[in-house]
Amino acid sequence: MALKYAGIELEHREIELRNKPQSMLLASPKGTVPVLCVDGLVLDQSLDIMRWALGKSDPQSWRAVDTVLSQAWIEKNDGPFKALLDQYKYPNRYSELNQEEILGAALDLMLKPMELALESHQYLLGDKLTWVDIAIFPFIRQFSMVNPREFNELPFVLVKQWLKQHVESELFHSVMNKHPVWVD
Repeated sequence: MALKYAGIELEHREIELRNKPQSMLLASPKGTVPVLCVDGLVLDQSLDIMRWALGKSDPQSWRAVDTVLSQAWIEKNDGPFKALLDQYKYPNRYSELNQEEILGAALDLMLKPMELALESHQYLLGDKLTWVDIAIFPFIRQFSMVNPREFNELPFVLVKQWLKQHVESELFHSVMNKHPVWVD
């Protein structure tokens, strides 16, 4: 979404993770997605790609609000919330864990603070969309899709509105095109 927002044209290569092409592994031996290769630069972290794209073009000043609070949201999302999301999404991998406890921990860690922030503002950091909303949105979307009925029953009205706004946005729809799987 940040690449599209920044107006950066790219060649999209859809990767089948069970059958990673050699060209991808040569560019990024880590073997994870996304990977951005441009002018000899290889970025294989979403946040690094976002920062690079916004460094090239930031027409609505998404990065203008890059504060300690922004970093706190990102660190919470990319650290403990991602771990809880994996445990919630893949209960068969974590059969020793109590799913209700995982759900409760995820709600306490991320959704409750989001709901509180959204009580004061339309977005997480204020009344203007920022890179933090875009960075966190895919993870909240994944979380909502694990058990949609359960998610819809949660008492987080503002988080659901925030999520719906992103899911229905022109920007999101502009990047959700299906691509054929890349073959070297």
